[in-house]
Amino acid sequence: MIDHVGASSSLGRRLMAQLLAVLLLAGVTVADYLVWLGWDQHKDVGPDGSETGPYQAWQVVGLVLVLAVVGIGAAWRGYGLAVMFGVTGGLTAAVCVDWSDDESGLWVVGAIMVFIGTFIVTTTVAAVAELIRSRSRRRLGRGGRGRSSGSGQGMTGGPVQDS
Repeated sequence: MIDHVGASSSLGRRLMAQLLAVLLLAGVTVADYLVWLGWDQHKDVGPDGSETGPYQAWQVVGLVLVLAVVGIGAAWRGYGLAVMFGVTGGLTAAVCVDWSDDESGLWVVGAIMVFIGTFIVTTTVAAVAELIRSRSRRRLGRGGRGRSSGSGQGMTGGPVQDS
């Protein structure tokens, strides 16, 4: 006999865990943005009068490295969808708020590029982490994919719960 109440309760818990992970990752992403880029608002003027910035390469590298560690860690734990939507949403929101005072209106183009690039990268990171995780679990004899193995739901179904 199938326990529909238990299945629905389990699904509800997985969805709630994913939603909380999305919100947590979005918050971490915004904080990461503020630490690395949010404080630097001044463009640098070169000797020839040209403007660059406001960000230096080391700031962007720092932002990306922190997001990579957080994203890979969360995706490895089975929160791939949360990485995709939380990091993408958080970074896009941060740049929209930070850049929206640009009077030329080109900030919208930049924000769209950030959204697309971040979504592509986080999707790739989540998929690769899930692939490596599932292969390593199979090698260790912990089953294959999906519900039937008891190895969690992976990228699309919620957190991984070890037996």
